[in-house]
Amino acid sequence: MPPAVSFRMRLCANVVASGGVIACPTEAVWGLSCDPFSESAVERLLDLKQRPADKGLILVAGDESQLAFLLEDLPQALRAKLRVSWPGANTWLVPHHGRVPALVHGRFSTVAVRVSGHPLVRDLCRVHGGPLVSSSANVAGSPAPRTLLAVRNYFGDQLDGVLPGKVGAVGRPSTIRDVFSDEIFRA
Repeated sequence: MPPAVSFRMRLCANVVASGGVIACPTEAVWGLSCDPFSESAVERLLDLKQRPADKGLILVAGDESQLAFLLEDLPQALRAKLRVSWPGANTWLVPHHGRVPALVHGRFSTVAVRVSGHPLVRDLCRVHGGPLVSSSANVAGSPAPRTLLAVRNYFGDQLDGVLPGKVGAVGRPSTIRDVFSDEIFRA
């Protein structure tokens, strides 16, 4: 656990642990987060966003060890490629081998993973003790918010918590690419 964890950080981690959905700043935009292993929380996040479940979601972690259960089967050269790009706004598609719920990986045999470069997200994952779902805090098809006011305009009081802070300096959401082919799915 990070040394000086704020009351708000602990509160948000507790909300997530009890199946809640929170908003928090990320590298580029505000995001919604929840426990990826809580089916009701992931369903609620998808409902809030009006996002189809088959599209899949991103898992964000505080450090690489929180994703070890997904990365352990990758060859060392591929793990090294990931390691060089993290922490940061680099999301990779890796095989999930059935180790994450279908609501998280959607219709795909891969799941999107990232070690966040945002200190609040990293600390939240560490306090939570594992990766979290991270998806932009907007209704599907609407612009991703860069301010808490925009998040509140989308969701009002429907969220269970907010981790206050500022989004990072990255100008756009993370790049998503396949770990094997390097094919870019979102630039």
